[in-house]
Amino acid sequence: MDFLDELNSTVLCGDGAMGTELMASGVPSEVCFEELNVSAPEVVSRIHDAYVRAGARLLETNTFGANAARLSKHGLEGRVQLLNQAGIRLARKSIDQRPVYLAASIGPLGIPDPQAETEEINQGDLFQEQVQAILEAGVDVLVLETFMDFNEIQIALKVVRKLDQKIPVICSMVCSEEGRLPSSLPIVQAFRELIRLGANVVGINCVTGPHAMRSILRRIPLEFPISAFPNAGYPRYHDGRFLYNAAPEYFAEAAKDFVTLGARLIGGCCGVGPGHIRAMAAAIAGLKLVQSKPSVQWVAEPEPEISRRPVETSLLDLMNRGQTVVVTELDPPKTLALEKYFAAARALIDAGSDAITLADNSLAILRVSNLAIGAILKQKYNIMPLLHISCRDKNLIGLQSELMGIAALGIRHILPLTGDPAKVGDQPGASSVYDVNSVQLMEIISGLNKGYNFAGKNIKYPTDFVTGCTFNPNAKNLDAQVARLERKIAAGARYVMTQPVFDQELVRQMHARTKHLGVPILTGVWPLLNARQAEFLHHEVPGIIIPDLIRSRLAGTEGPQARRLGIEIAKDVVRAALDCFPGVYLITPFLAYDTTAELAQFVRNLS
Repeated sequence: MDFLDELNSTVLCGDGAMGTELMASGVPSEVCFEELNVSAPEVVSRIHDAYVRAGARLLETNTFGANAARLSKHGLEGRVQLLNQAGIRLARKSIDQRPVYLAASIGPLGIPDPQAETEEINQGDLFQEQVQAILEAGVDVLVLETFMDFNEIQIALKVVRKLDQKIPVICSMVCSEEGRLPSSLPIVQAFRELIRLGANVVGINCVTGPHAMRSILRRIPLEFPISAFPNAGYPRYHDGRFLYNAAPEYFAEAAKDFVTLGARLIGGCCGVGPGHIRAMAAAIAGLKLVQSKPSVQWVAEPEPEISRRPVETSLLDLMNRGQTVVVTELDPPKTLALEKYFAAARALIDAGSDAITLADNSLAILRVSNLAIGAILKQKYNIMPLLHISCRDKNLIGLQSELMGIAALGIRHILPLTGDPAKVGDQPGASSVYDVNSVQLMEIISGLNKGYNFAGKNIKYPTDFVTGCTFNPNAKNLDAQVARLERKIAAGARYVMTQPVFDQELVRQMHARTKHLGVPILTGVWPLLNARQAEFLHHEVPGIIIPDLIRSRLAGTEGPQARRLGIEIAKDVVRAALDCFPGVYLITPFLAYDTTAELAQFVRNLS
């Protein structure tokens, strides 16, 4: 019995565990095995048995997250081979001699946290370890499923085809009802490329319910075999469980529509149990594959008639006109005594700063919302704000909601950051979110600039963000930092702001190593106030390195003499920076804004 031959002649029903590591068939994953008086393998076997008895012709293994990256969160990264092969044995036992295909589930790596930005991670090696273990155990089909990142599923598929040219591969992705991936790439375009790379079946699973699945399938041409595995509608959370309301009968009617719309492999994802599979299998039994269907074009929705704000001039516009740009950081205050802050911001602009950049609770220390302060700066004082956006404090929904709010306020300049972990800050018990890291957030912003959110849904008006990124030239391995900077630029960064630099020679070295990138770099300049501050920054603040020579020059100086020396050191760095780059990024030390105001005026006198 050959899977592809049968799929080319009839419609098959898959199981309902797609996209999960342990889905319910009357046994929710939250239930303790001890309460059921059975072992974990027995629970998995019962679930498999229930789907096979319900009529599934394709049974997925419980190996969706069995890669080293996901398993490392449980201390099991060394058991990739053992767990994948054990999962295959359990599924094969349930199939026994029945005419059911055994499909190994492979999901995304799940590396959204700071690890992905601070370490060199070879995604191909992680996929290869899992795929090799699966191929050694032997299965009929591989299912790459619940992928949102098109680049990641391409990596996984290339690994599979490098190891095995013949095994059937199903590539199933998550997309919006509008038929776009989070990157805004049309799903049909993604499918064509996956088929070119060696996929045998392409399809959609998770997130969407039957209604949305119909909308997507209507617009997918009959160019390739299609799979359709929707969720059982939208869940509600009750007593620690996610409950789905879509009835098996409703799913069965939808399954018949899926067939008429071109789907050949039909099943379910989250919330779809054996009852749904039983109803679907009965509903599609005997249905013939469609040979043609009406062509439906994606139609862009007309823009609503609303007034738009005047577009804020960008820092890039200023640099393109040949103007030296000065961006000055002034962190939001820790209290609601705001008068001094706004007086400082006005003084910095009067001294020659083009924009005020506002950190987002840097070092995980609580401050007034930088969005609120930025909005006041713009609306009340006509000052250009540049907002840092940290991935630490908000999930994907919160980040996108804030970005759309920023766009609604007419603020354009954004600096995405992964963010310092909450545990290092001043709020005991606070947790870090890290749904994405800074590079992934830049990709989301690039999608918003094209008019689509992370789910691929049309937001009516594209945003017009000017996205920057950070760069640490103080790191010991500058090659790794430059490679990371190249990835950030590829993700959408259009300017660069560096960590503080205190060495003129390092500025020149940085220029030599980055001039091929073609984006403006604003060198970070921090005027040191005294020797004690220099020692604190060097020893306790991540990313800041103050050369021994600078610290020795400051040693023994106090008061105004130390401050004057710190300013002279900063002016030397400014001169070197302006010889190489179109602007500087001045960092105000502890709200001592008169110091950075002096430096801003110095830059203006030089230019």
